Amino acid sequence: MMKRLFAAIGALTMSAVMVLTGCGSSSSSSSGAAASSDEDKSLQKVLDSGKLMLGLDATFKPMGYTDENNEIVGFDIDCAEEVCKRLGIKLEKVGINWDTKELDLDAGKIDCIWNGLSVSDERKKVMLMSDAYMENKMVFVVKKDSDINKLTDLEGKKVAVQNGSTADNILKESDIGKKITKSAMQTNVEALNQLDLGMCDAVFLDSVVAEYEITTSGKALRVLEEGLEPEQYAIGFRLKDKALCDKIYATLQEMKKDGKLAEISAKWFGKDVTTVK
Repeated sequence: MMKRLFAAIGALTMSAVMVLTGCGSSSSSSSGAAASSDEDKSLQKVLDSGKLMLGLDATFKPMGYTDENNEIVGFDIDCAEEVCKRLGIKLEKVGINWDTKELDLDAGKIDCIWNGLSVSDERKKVMLMSDAYMENKMVFVVKKDSDINKLTDLEGKKVAVQNGSTADNILKESDIGKKITKSAMQTNVEALNQLDLGMCDAVFLDSVVAEYEITTSGKALRVLEEGLEPEQYAIGFRLKDKALCDKIYATLQEMKKDGKLAEISAKWFGKDVTTVK
């Protein structure tokens, strides 16, 4: 009798346990069945509509930006195009204001944010983030002939940074951020133009963007050896859209295995810089 009682209790306990896997920032729900239903709808909605609405700041080279032909191109765009091709849907690129990107996502204007989106604890509170697909670090860019060579040289200087970016938050919370004058810009392109014109002393931004811009623009700029904390790029979704998140990241994993992701990476960076497993 006691054995049967313990077995029954054990069975009830096991049936109450739920384990969530997949996208890195999945949130648990007390209403498991309802949450599962909502998550399934997120993927089905995209498949039924035949399109994925991708939100981006269309100035973020080389991840996603508008080229000289007024076409939105970039590493993230090529990856998303391939994912959509494999899912049998069309990619639609939607330019958004980076400072209000979370509002556009929650309002359903876009299905995801895929544009060099850095992972942060604050962002995990308001969106579901996929596992990381690339590593990045935050750096300072100065003019080649600048007398700024280390972080302490930035004290009292004017530093431009993109408003609403993780670079902005990191700079605010850093020690050096308390010793500089911060100039908030709408985009990294605008910030780098300000530097080139001598209207600021440095720009704080993603190394991926900095290195690409210096290589392709021909501007007399350089990256300081000393930077701040490293980061990772991921794709952002609405908190409930786990099925969509899982499916897109699983497709990236397929692309990693068959070499397509490495091919796209080599096109933009000269080598495979992705971290998809």
